[in-house]
Amino acid sequence: MPKSPAAKLDPQVSDVSGASRRQQYSASTKKALVDIAEELFTEHGYAATSLDAIVAGARVTKGALYHHFSGKQALFEAVFERVETDASKSIQKALRGKQDPWDKALAGLRAFLSVVQEPRYRRVVIQEGPAVLGYERYREQEERSTFANVLEIVRSVISAGTWELEEDMLQTFSRIFFGAMSSAGESVASADDPIEAAQRVETAIGFILQGFQALADAGVALPAGAPTDAGPEAG
Repeated sequence: MPKSPAAKLDPQVSDVSGASRRQQYSASTKKALVDIAEELFTEHGYAATSLDAIVAGARVTKGALYHHFSGKQALFEAVFERVETDASKSIQKALRGKQDPWDKALAGLRAFLSVVQEPRYRRVVIQEGPAVLGYERYREQEERSTFANVLEIVRSVISAGTWELEEDMLQTFSRIFFGAMSSAGESVASADDPIEAAQRVETAIGFILQGFQALADAGVALPAGAPTDAGPEAG
C-alpha cells in the first residue's frame, strides 16, 4: 500500500523537534500534492482533473490541500512554475561553458526544442497554461523563467560583432527573439510530428543566426536605435 507523505519522512525524524517534524510533514505534503497534480494534469488535462483525484493520489485530506493552496488553479500554477523552472534549468545547463556565441545560441535553441517536446511541458505550459492562468499571467510566468536565457543568448550574439547597443535596443532584440521562440515552441508542441517540426525550426533560426554571423564577420554595423527623423513634413 502506498505510503502517506508523513511515512516518507527521514527515519531520524524522531530526533528533531516537534516544530521541525511539522515543517517536514508540511513540505512533504505540499510536494506530494504538486507531484500528483503534475502527473494528472499532464495525463488528463486541467478540466478533467478533480481535486478529489489529486488528494486521493497524494493520500492526503482535502483540508491539507487547502492548507497549501487556495484551489485547483493555485495548484496548477505551482505545477506550471515547476515545469517552467525545470525547463529553464535545462536550457541553462546547455548554455553553460559555451564560449563561442554561435555554438551557445544553437545549444540553447536545441535545449529549448527538446523541452517543448516533453509531454508535461506540452500539456501544462503550452496547451493549458494560457487558458488556465490567463494571457497576462501566463506571459509573466514565462518571461520570469525563460526570458533571462534568451537575453543571455542575445547578449552573446551581439558581442560577437563590433556592435555596441544601448540596453533598450538589446532588450528589443531579445523580446523579438523571445517571441519567435515562444511561437516556434507552440508550433513544435502542437505538431503531428514534433521531431520533424523541431528540425524545421532549428533550420529556420539557424539561417537567421548565420545572417548575424555573416554581419559580424564582415564588420557591418547595426543601428543603435530607432530613427528619430520622422521624414519630410507634409505639404
